[in-house]
Amino acid sequence: MDIVGAAIGLVFVFSEYRASRWLWPSSLLMAAFYTVINFHIGWYANMSICIYNFLISIYGLLVWRGLIQSKEKTERPIASCPGKLWPWLLLATTVFTLVFRWLLALLDESNMPWLDGLSAALGIVGMWMLSQKYWEQWLFWLVSEPILVYIYLSTGYTASAVMYAVYEVFCIMGIIRWKRQSIS
Repeated sequence: MDIVGAAIGLVFVFSEYRASRWLWPSSLLMAAFYTVINFHIGWYANMSICIYNFLISIYGLLVWRGLIQSKEKTERPIASCPGKLWPWLLLATTVFTLVFRWLLALLDESNMPWLDGLSAALGIVGMWMLSQKYWEQWLFWLVSEPILVYIYLSTGYTASAVMYAVYEVFCIMGIIRWKRQSIS
């Protein structure tokens, strides 16, 4: 499962980097695999994020194709996140981190509730930003990937840790590419 999930994840991040529509089908498949993996290793916040990722992938596919949130029904271009959203995005990340940390401590199931909660919160906000095609979504992944590398290495899921290390490189390349292609 670890190797298959990592392979699907690499297809996903390459598709994301290229802003290809194929990122959404690969995201659906990756979310399904990592729901199972995270449940197995007891990373429940990240497991819940995989379920969220599955659902937001459907939403993102519809937004990117212009089927929702578009009067013209055309593909959405890469854009900058409006400045008025940043306080809300940072607040959401903080609140999600605290809620996940509290729930994980309450359940006493996670070995690293702060890291599990923070990576889950960054994932929620990052995937929403990706669904909106904001180039700054890469910044959220830039922070979360090292956390996920540590989590997966500490639980023996080496292929997944390597995948997230590769993601970190794609974050830097993605920031450059998407910012150049953004309309604002």
